[in-house]
Amino acid sequence: DYIINLMKQKINEGLNKAKEIGNGIYPTYIIHDVEEYEEINNVIKVKKFKIRTLPHFLEGPARSMKVINDLDENRKQHKNIQETDIFDKKLLMYKTSESLAKESYEIGRITAFTPGWLERESIFLHMTYKYLLGLLKSNLYDEFFEAIKTNLIPFLKPEIYGRSTLENSSFIASSANPDEKLHGQGFQARLSGSNAEFINIWLYMMVGKKPFIYIENELFVQFKPILPGWLFDENNKIEFTFLKSTKITYINSERVDTNKCKINKIIITTENSKVSLENSILPHEYALMLREGKIKSLEIYLGIN
Repeated sequence: DYIINLMKQKINEGLNKAKEIGNGIYPTYIIHDVEEYEEINNVIKVKKFKIRTLPHFLEGPARSMKVINDLDENRKQHKNIQETDIFDKKLLMYKTSESLAKESYEIGRITAFTPGWLERESIFLHMTYKYLLGLLKSNLYDEFFEAIKTNLIPFLKPEIYGRSTLENSSFIASSANPDEKLHGQGFQARLSGSNAEFINIWLYMMVGKKPFIYIENELFVQFKPILPGWLFDENNKIEFTFLKSTKITYINSERVDTNKCKINKIIITTENSKVSLENSILPHEYALMLREGKIKSLEIYLGIN
């Protein structure tokens, strides 16, 4: 335990130092430039390095928010990111990085692309969705609800996106691109990992992090949806299919964000019965039936009280 605690302390010191170097944002890439050296028998001996960070990339902050459990610090970092060039002020979307105009080919192929295109300063959906998932996992729900309005494909304007909003893209040309006609347009250069991130986001939003739980060695189901009130339809409902065959309907008559309310009632419909539970958790019997596909539908009523 002593050794492990020392390791944790050392890692935390490094994280704090990195964030300080990044001016409140975890840097993704740090370069050690040689500042002083001497040549000995045709061999370079470095005497002093100088640390510098590359322009901010979205990767570091996206990963940090998944593992750092400090709500205030994550919120501060998110606000800091919105002040940087990572946040596309025209499209209100999150790019792969800030401008790389001052960087050389030494940092890799990314500098060979046109700004706002492919991996360079574009809305690279796999990375953008990683960041949205980071907001969700770090419990920044208000920030997440605001971000999805302009970053999730289904909410984009088709005339700007240039393709069906039921399709993902590899990347969206950002406002860093010199051709203004391309700003906000989606391109499918190759298969995109954004689909996996989107499914993860969708599951978090619809059922919560861990719907199946154990209590005293028995299986129960506890839904904890993370849905904004504005996403419910004119009948105050959201419907989806869970585990291939069970139709789930959330009824939110007060249209509040679901993280700010609780489950008051669950109506369970099977082939042979209809049961109403004044409970927020599905008991063991019904948890097994849900997992086995024996429940046709669940109507889940949400409310502040």
